[in-house]
This record gives sequence, structure tokens and C-alpha cells, in this order.
Amino acid sequence: MISRNKENEISEPAAIRAWAEERMIFIELTDGRIVGFPANRFRILKKAADDQLKKVIVRLNGFALRWEELDEDITVPGIIAGNFQLPFEESDIKKAA
Repeated sequence: MISRNKENEISEPAAIRAWAEERMIFIELTDGRIVGFPANRFRILKKAADDQLKKVIVRLNGFALRWEELDEDITVPGIIAGNFQLPFEESDIKKAA
């Protein structure tokens, strides 16, 4: 979803917070949505320990997620668009449940 800001310019929603629950990463967006994805959809996150995943921070005014310890950055617009590095696996659902 694309929204308009007060200058009536088209803008994409940004993340206002991010967190990890087991192998799932979640972001809350400025438009109120909560979006989640399996960590296993990104090469570096797939190899990370659960405690490393929990160290996610929101950067660049909400347009990127950062894991300092892993030296990994992922763009929020890319997440929203479904631009993942690795294909979906059925086991991702079972791990998150």
C-alpha cells in the first residue's frame, strides 16, 4: 500500500518497530499493518541464532532493518514487496507455529 504524505507526495509506509519471535521477523508499519516473514528467506538470517535475530533494529527513518552483529541490512520496501533472497519452504510455517 502506498500512501500520501502531508505535501501530497506518494510515500511508502516505513517501519516504526521490529522484533523477532523464534524464526519469524515482524515489522509494524506507519500505516498500522504488521508484516512478518521467516528469517530463513534471507541467507545471513537463515544461519543466525535465535538470540541474534532478536537484535534487529529499525534504521534509516524506518526504511531498513539492521542486525549489527550479523552485518546485515534489509530494506522495508523490499520486505513489503516480497523481495526475498531464498524461496519459501513449507517447513518455515511449521517452525513458526
